[in-house]
Amino acid sequence: MVFRGTITDAPDFDASADAETLYNAMKGIGSDKEAILDMVTSRSNAQRQEIIAAYKCSFGKDLIEDLKYELTGKFERLIVSLMRSRAYHDAKEIHDAIKGAGTNERCLIEVLASRNNTQIHEMVAAYKDAYGSDIEEDVIADTSGHFKKMLVVLLQGTRDESGVVDADLVEQDAQDLYAAGEEQWGTDEAKFIMILGNRSVTHLHMVFDAYEKIAEMTIEDSIKNELSGDFERLMLAVVQCIRSVPMFFAKRLYKSMKGLGTADNTLIRIMISRSEIDMLDIRECFRLRYEKSLYNMIKDDTSGDYKRTLLNLCGGDDDLAGEFFPEAAQIAYKMWELSAMTKVQLRPSVRPAPDFDPAADAQALRKAMKGFGTDEDAIIDIVAHRSNAQRQEIRQAFKSLLGRDLMKDLKSELSKNLERLIIGLMLTPAEFNAKMMRKAMEGAGTDEHALIEILVTRSNEEIQAMNAAYQDAYKKTLEEAIQSDTSGHFCRILVSLVQGAREEGPADVERANADAQELADACNAESDDMEMKFMSILCTRSFPHLRKVFQEFVRCTNKDIEQIIKKEMSGDVKNAFYAIVRSVKNQPSYFADRLYKAMKGLGTDDRALIRIMVSRSEVDLFNIRKEFKETHDESLHEFIQGDTSGDYRKTLLILCGGED
Repeated sequence: MVFRGTITDAPDFDASADAETLYNAMKGIGSDKEAILDMVTSRSNAQRQEIIAAYKCSFGKDLIEDLKYELTGKFERLIVSLMRSRAYHDAKEIHDAIKGAGTNERCLIEVLASRNNTQIHEMVAAYKDAYGSDIEEDVIADTSGHFKKMLVVLLQGTRDESGVVDADLVEQDAQDLYAAGEEQWGTDEAKFIMILGNRSVTHLHMVFDAYEKIAEMTIEDSIKNELSGDFERLMLAVVQCIRSVPMFFAKRLYKSMKGLGTADNTLIRIMISRSEIDMLDIRECFRLRYEKSLYNMIKDDTSGDYKRTLLNLCGGDDDLAGEFFPEAAQIAYKMWELSAMTKVQLRPSVRPAPDFDPAADAQALRKAMKGFGTDEDAIIDIVAHRSNAQRQEIRQAFKSLLGRDLMKDLKSELSKNLERLIIGLMLTPAEFNAKMMRKAMEGAGTDEHALIEILVTRSNEEIQAMNAAYQDAYKKTLEEAIQSDTSGHFCRILVSLVQGAREEGPADVERANADAQELADACNAESDDMEMKFMSILCTRSFPHLRKVFQEFVRCTNKDIEQIIKKEMSGDVKNAFYAIVRSVKNQPSYFADRLYKAMKGLGTDDRALIRIMVSRSEVDLFNIRKEFKETHDESLHEFIQGDTSGDYRKTLLILCGGED
């Protein structure tokens, strides 16, 4: 195994001299923190163990106890953790995760899903030695259900590491997983546990490929569809670690630092445990996925000696480099291949109501708005629990039976965000899209993000219907409106997209190679020429074809298309191309990110929140929910609940369709 850590054995190592340096750094009043952190982060873990022994021999004192006494806060936690051997560090993390009230399930998942057999066995022995109890018994006492069963399987450390693959067993396992999940009502969790908990990494790579051919979706999507809660998170972590341990840790590190506050325990645990194994690969995966170096994220998110120590462990800033390491380029190439193979089963959160009676609904809505005061609950209950086609029938019945315009009545009875949301639900998708485009351009200032989001994510058919609805409602073409409200290359991109003439169909491999080469050549051209060339390909080719183009772009350039867009372009042009790439890769994930941005921080972008919740509720909001949970470690339901209020919140939560 090739180790690609950032921390290696120090040359000309002298444990006794180091012990003396540390003793002097802590002697007297105050301590020389810089001397401590510089030494500890420039020695391997094995060398640190020798320093601990030499310290006791020379000074008759426990080095770890002295460090605890001299240092404080996160810096102390980080330095002391670095001084423990790997196995004892893992054992302590597990012990801390299950002792006392409450369990840190995410820590259990991260450690047990990512360690190999040897690391598991060493941790089990260290736990017994340190705490005098059996790790398996303690985990069993603190967890339950299928989650507990899978943890116990992982604690055995019996994953096949022979590297021998039986092609027949690969097919059998893929069929068994399909039969245990997607093919039947309910899920045979035991089959998932047995196969994912025991088979070799090489074998499972092949099983996942075979599974995709049978199920026409990735194993990850099936797990999201079939499982829930901590068990779902654990199985996803196992799959992610089978696919790429560095990518798994890159995601965990990002989650530990994004948003308000830092999950310091997670950050410390990962930086320590991977610094001598695969930190270089984690850094590359981090930059590949988040277009920012791990170094810069740590720099922005931490401070003081704690920050300096973490940056030493990180070992370098990849934003200063231009290209991928070879291993990371392979991961990037494989990610696009996975994206191309994935057939995501789009799942809505709102479905047609059974036993639907438009006349009865129309009468109930009239009753809710008649007389003094409005029965908002009755309105919400009907509108949010009907499909859009059913709502159109209610509109028609309201006019036929009562001679009144339902939309006007709703507008006069409701107010603010609730009115906007209910009216949005009552419009046809084409009317709603047209109205959202109008809102993005009217008045002073333009909501460019809304224009990009709508035009990038709608199908040709939806764009053409929106164009007709816009012309009908506002007596001018949408293209004319865009041209009078935007300019330059950004305007050209939007005009190209608003034609609704994107090619459809699968990738053409030969043409994809040529397109990738054209994009690669364009990267060396003047910025105007580069943007025009990107537009001619990104705005016209089908999404399946673009997946192949972006995959081949990695091979041509050893760079990722997202990285190039971010580095070489700016402003709205950059945002538009970036949105196309994100949508091509994973559209539900793109929407999850847009929803997160609409609600995080101070204030809520209610227009974006309403636009996405209304337009996706009958398309793929269930998929968006799952991506939201996986990326942000908090459910969309929780976010909406914490960020909105009253009847507006109640309606959004019905559209959301459940807690993950």
